[in-house]
Parts: sequence; C-alpha cells; structure tokens
Amino acid sequence: MLGLAAAYDEVPYFYSDQYELVIEYSGHVAPGGYNEAVFRGDKDQLKCIVFWLKDHKVLAAMNINVWDQTDTIKTLVRSGQPVDTAALADTGTPLADVLAATGTPNAQKSGADRTGPES
Repeated sequence: MLGLAAAYDEVPYFYSDQYELVIEYSGHVAPGGYNEAVFRGDKDQLKCIVFWLKDHKVLAAMNINVWDQTDTIKTLVRSGQPVDTAALADTGTPLADVLAATGTPNAQKSGADRTGPES
C-alpha cells in the first residue's frame, strides 16, 4: 500500500445484532471448503462458538452471544496451525490455551472486539 512493504492480513469480520441474538463471524470458508465443524458451548441456549475447520486448521468461526473472544479467534484463523479439536470444543479450556498450544503468540487487543456481558 502506498509503496510501503506492509502486508494487509486482517481476517474478514462482520457482526449482526438481531434482538437478543448477537453474532460475530471471523474468517472465511467457502461452501464445502471445510471438513469439520466444532461447537463450543451450548448451541441449544444460543450461547456458543461454531468453528469451521479443514485438516484441523480453523478457517472461520461464529460467536453466538459469546463476547470477548474475537481477537483470539482471528489469531487462530490467521495462524493456519492445526488445533486440538477436543480442546477447542471444551469450554473448560480457555481459547487462549488452545491458541498457545499452536505455538502462535497471543492476539494483542485491537479494540475490534465488541463489548458485552462476560461469557
């Protein structure tokens, strides 16, 4: 950009508030471009994160009524490293620990996370 040797590596992101339903989507996966979906949390209570993976690598994720995880999710997507899918699904394992297990440095707060109740 503008002659600088800087790379633009922002992970695609959008959010939507629909009454009591708040969703945030990070990453991108084409239809059929994944071979596994992992749910973390309570999908029946609409408080979970869905991860789409290919070969154990997180391509995209959607938080549903779960806050303060977007930076970690974006770093998981950006890393391109395989993850332990059992740990990814386990709400007792912090996402930061799943990320740390990939050997990828933790995300720096960018201010991009929306604020909301603790999850």
